[in-house]
Amino acid sequence: MLIYNETFIVDDAIIEEWLTWIKNTHIPAIMATGAFDSYKVLTVLDSPNEGITYCFQYQTDVVERYSDFYYKHMEKLHQQHNAQFEEQFALFHTLMETIDEL
Repeated sequence: MLIYNETFIVDDAIIEEWLTWIKNTHIPAIMATGAFDSYKVLTVLDSPNEGITYCFQYQTDVVERYSDFYYKHMEKLHQQHNAQFEEQFALFHTLMETIDEL
């Protein structure tokens, strides 16, 4: 299982607007690419950062689907997010692979 993880640290002042936009625009756009089978939304409870930290984990079993997303869609989707919430968040993303689970 491959997991594409986006971690956002969001300014408290925009959290409600940001969450609405993420749920109604960003997540549906990522899922519409066909690269992922499912997703999870998590919040970091013990974040050392100022602001609120959220993680979005998108799952796929097919590395080619992720590669297609990465090369054809990721930059555009991040640009849309940046245009909407410029300088009010920090973002980093990672690709992880499940090695073992119960």
